[in-house]
This record gives sequence, C-alpha cells and structure tokens, in this order.
Amino acid sequence: MATRLEEPTARGLAGAVSRAIGDGALAPGAKLPPIRHVAHHLGLSPTTVSAAWQLLARSGAIRTGGRRGTIVAQPRATGPSRYRQALRQRARFALDLSTGVPDPALLPDLGPALRRLHATTPSSYLDEPIVAELESLLRDRWPFAAERLAILDGAMDALDHVASAMLRLGDRAVVESPGFPPLLDLLDALGVEVIGVGLDDSGPVPELLTAALALRPAAVFLQPRAQNPTGASWTMARAQELARLLAAAPSTVVIEDDSAGDIASTPLFSLGTWLPERTVHIGSFSKSHGPDLRLAAVGAPAAILDPILERRLLGQGWTSRLLQHLLLDLLNDPLSVAAVAKARKEYARRRDRVTDVLRRDGVDVNGADGINLWLPVADEQAALISLASEGVGAARGAAFLAEPPPGRAPARRMSQAHRTIGHAPQHLRVTVGLVSRDHADVAGRLSRATRAGSWPAPR
Repeated sequence: MATRLEEPTARGLAGAVSRAIGDGALAPGAKLPPIRHVAHHLGLSPTTVSAAWQLLARSGAIRTGGRRGTIVAQPRATGPSRYRQALRQRARFALDLSTGVPDPALLPDLGPALRRLHATTPSSYLDEPIVAELESLLRDRWPFAAERLAILDGAMDALDHVASAMLRLGDRAVVESPGFPPLLDLLDALGVEVIGVGLDDSGPVPELLTAALALRPAAVFLQPRAQNPTGASWTMARAQELARLLAAAPSTVVIEDDSAGDIASTPLFSLGTWLPERTVHIGSFSKSHGPDLRLAAVGAPAAILDPILERRLLGQGWTSRLLQHLLLDLLNDPLSVAAVAKARKEYARRRDRVTDVLRRDGVDVNGADGINLWLPVADEQAALISLASEGVGAARGAAFLAEPPPGRAPARRMSQAHRTIGHAPQHLRVTVGLVSRDHADVAGRLSRATRAGSWPAPR
C-alpha cells in the first residue's frame, strides 16, 4: 500500500488498495491488516483509514468477513444503473424523447438486402472473423490507417471488450462529462476511477483535459462528433490540440466512439491521424442502419486488438458473417446509401428547427449535430413533470454526469470561448431526432420545461 499511496487521504488510500488488487498484489480473499495497524505504518489517522475502507466497501472491492476480518472481495458484476436512472419512470408518452434511438422511419429498408442474402456463400468456423470485402470497404472510409480492423457486436460490445482488456481495478480513465451512461456503468463495474472532463461546442476543453492527464490515466474515452448527449463535434483545430496534449501522455490509450456514424453531419476527425499507435476507433452502424444489426467496426493497433480477438475465440468467436454481408450490401446499395443520406439531412433539419425556437426563447442550447439535445433546466424533476404533463418524455441529465472525484477536479479557469457545456446546474437529454413534425410546438413545450420549478427574479 505504501508504494502505491499517492496522497495521504481516504480516497488516495482507497486508490492505492484498488491498484494493489488490480496488480494482483492483493488477491481475492486476502485479509487486510487492522485499521490501526495500517494507520500506524502509513502515518495516517485511523479515521482516514476507516473512511478509505468505507469507500472500498461501497465499490465492492472489500467486504467484512466476520471472524476473518476485512478481506478482498471476489470481483462482482454490476448492471447499467446510470442507464436505468436516465430512463427511470418511463411511461407511455405521446412523444417519448428519452430514448436516444434513431427514428425507425429514417432507417434504410432491409428487405431487398435480406432477399439478396441467399446468394451469400455459407461460412465456416475456420473462416476469417471479418468478411474480406467488408474490411476492404471499411478501410477505404476509415479516418486513419489502422493496423487492424475488426467487426464486433455494436459499439458498447466494442467498448466492453477494449475496456475489459486494457483496464484493471484501480486504473484511472478520463471520460467526457456529460457522457454516455452505459460507459460510466461499465467503468464502475471494472472498478476504474473515472475522471470527468467538461466540454464546449468543439469537444473536451483543453485546459481540463490537461489537468486530467496529469493524473496519469490509463485511457481516455472520447466521442469525436455528434457527442451523446450534447451534440458537440471536434473541429480540425481542436482535434490537433487534443492530439498534441495526448502526445505528452504516452501511457494513455485513446478510445474513440463515433456512435452517430453515417447520420452525423459534421466531418470526422480521429486522433489516430496523429497517434495511430495507441488509438482505438469505433464506428457504429446502429444509428444509421439499425440498432438490431448490432454491428460496429473497430480499428486499432495490432498490439491492442489482436489479444481481444484471440480472447473472443473462447466465447463469441466472431460476429455473424451473415450480418456482415447484410451490412456490406447496405453500404454498397445505391438506394440504401441514398436513404442514409436523406436521414442525415432530416436529422439536421429537425435539430435546427427545434434549437432555433429555443434560442429565440432565450434557452442556451449548445452542440450542432446528432439526434440528441442537452437541455439546460432550472430543476430536473420539475422539468420532467412539466414535459410529462404535456405528453413528452425526456431523460434525466444527472445520469450522464461524471464529475471528477473529490480532490481530483481539474482546474476550471478558462477563457469565455472555452466555457463548458453544462454550466447550468441541471439538464435533460432530449432526443430531438424523433421530432418529425410540429417542431415549434415541441420546442415551446421544451422551453416551458426549462423554467419549471424556478422562482421569478426579485424586482
């Protein structure tokens, strides 16, 4: 513990023990010394050690073993608690904007592609895990020259495989705040210490990322465009600046999640352009071609991706080549390509029409791409009730936040140009991509909800 203790606080000690567990120095079932013994040898107060033990117990890393004392716990599986919180109390709304899903009416028709699948050559257990023609097509459109390319069962499956392979209990990871609740749940399940970094319209704020990188995270998880939930997208200048900062942190791996994929209106910039040796880029086809395809492409260095694919052979093995051939057909078929292009323009139109009304009403909305809107509100619960009374559902914003742990908050001094999205105290995530009509009316309901629960300013 002493060699891993970086700061003499309860959280510092909890992190040291977590890292010792992750390193294998403390195995499951190992008995921890008595609190006073630890306090004496580390020069800490018993109160500090007790508080650290409480943090570790809440995370599931240790547990009281009766006469055995306090022991290192067996790893436990946790579920999507933040994701459930975001969608808690879902009801039947006339217009449910809580889901974050694409509009089914804007997905390409799978029927013709499915009928053409009969001509596909049956695959074997011994075939390559990725269909060669699909790999060739993806390489032509990939944002950088990835050493390896693979197909996995959707973006979250890819994030799960990459995070599980690369992160250990007690590691630190930088995430966007607000960010994607299932990712936060996944990192919690792995026992990873999360460091949240705020955003502006162009992505992570450089000053905040610099402070977070000083904590030597093992990984940084980023969404390069149409960020969920804010709609922020990198500019070329911001991508170059992020690459410059990360170049000075050679032990940190970059994991990019392009979740919007082909329905995003903004250009795609990848840090793999500058840092190909430690960038994992995930490209999802769920929003553009259908969530039930469960397909995402992953490009990464061989040293990162090969062990993941080898381990996968002991389980899933490969992603259905039947579905891969279906995706290949959709990416080549002119009618399907046109349908995705139409969806991209329609999502942009819907977002613009809603945000234009909100801004005219004085609502400070940010981001300019994707199907989601990060709506600032005076009171989250009151805003949800206001919308529900008008037949509209939204997702509660608290579940999307990943604040830095106490004592690890990056400095927040920055220029006005780098003011973070989310400076208002509370928010809702609204899937404006599902607003197919009556945009001004829906925007009016959203505008009224932003003020629900607030007191009028004194005169």
